[in-house]
Amino acid sequence: MPRRGLPAQSPEILRLDKAWREAQTEAERVQAERNRLSKEIGGAKAKGLDVAAILKEVAASKDRQAAMEAEAAERYRAVEAALAGIPNIPADNVPDGHDADSNREVRRHGAPPSFAFKPRDHGEIGEALGLMDFARAGKLSGARFVVLRGQLARLERALAQFMIDTHTREFGYTEVSPPLLVRDEAVYGTGSLPKFADDLFRTTTGLWLIPTAEVSLTNLVADEMVEERQLPLRFTAWTPCFRSEAGAAGKDTRGMIRQHQFYKVELVSIAHPDQSVEEHERMTGCAEEILKRLGLAYRVMLLCTGDMGFASRKTYDIEVWLPGQNAYREISSCSNCGDFQARRMKARFRPKVGKGTRFVHTLNGSGLAVGRTLIAVLENYQQGNGTVAVPDALKPYMGGLEAIGGDV
Repeated sequence: MPRRGLPAQSPEILRLDKAWREAQTEAERVQAERNRLSKEIGGAKAKGLDVAAILKEVAASKDRQAAMEAEAAERYRAVEAALAGIPNIPADNVPDGHDADSNREVRRHGAPPSFAFKPRDHGEIGEALGLMDFARAGKLSGARFVVLRGQLARLERALAQFMIDTHTREFGYTEVSPPLLVRDEAVYGTGSLPKFADDLFRTTTGLWLIPTAEVSLTNLVADEMVEERQLPLRFTAWTPCFRSEAGAAGKDTRGMIRQHQFYKVELVSIAHPDQSVEEHERMTGCAEEILKRLGLAYRVMLLCTGDMGFASRKTYDIEVWLPGQNAYREISSCSNCGDFQARRMKARFRPKVGKGTRFVHTLNGSGLAVGRTLIAVLENYQQGNGTVAVPDALKPYMGGLEAIGGDV
């Protein structure tokens, strides 16, 4: 897949496919030969002939067929494994490129705040307030965990409730409380297996901790036949997410940017193929609206082919301004996966007109990552006296509290 920056895989897949077909054809040939021999037995017996030799040949043929069928099944699994490792095909309007340097800025909203003092990062702010504790989290669980307490714990919950309320009351998403442990089939359906198993946590019972509620929400339509009139289906969930961050060694080791456990409000749409492009823009707008209401500056980036996720055909990253890092950092990723996940999940709909069925299109996005939104609030609303002003949109969820670190 040259646009993805990957070597061509078709020669190897064709080789595996040919090997499977040869084994399957041989198994069918052997079966046909045994059927012929079986018919000969009846004729030979009718003539009073000895059939011992034919019976021996039939028995050998049966063993040969079983062996070839087993070999064909093994070769077919190799074909499926190879196909499962091929990412989605990028949309035509996605820019080509190998990494984030080729991503394209689509728009910006808001201006980064100015301070009369040197802004601190969220870790300094939270620890100075005595409400963010990495040391004790390390004792409990190791690196990439945090303990929040008091007003910061409440702020995290307030952010999630504000997001969920907005998406359900105003944007038409149905709130779901899904399982956090899922089977292989669910993780495969959204594209994390088999290629990204090392990025996930697996239990001793074989179930997987969800890396995002996208897995649970998207698989609500797995092996389902949806009526066209039901589309689009829009789901949202506020869940903890679990990621091993196997490929992030040395990245964002301080603070809350990249954790093994974090909360996120997820958005998932199951859409008609003719409406998924429009639904993608709508979903991105819903995520942006949360940042607008929180008064946070951000920009929207269209990811290039080399920076997109495995299952995505087009992705917008929303990056929020973090004064403590003097940089924009990802806070949401909204993707249109087309029918890629639907084919893996066998999720279809029945059109109102015409015969047959079609695959749905699936979309997912963060609306938003709660931990990173908490980081953004701490850094953008920090004050010179060490407190953090509470954004107006969150005050109803904070019991009217004006500032974190201020009077309760």
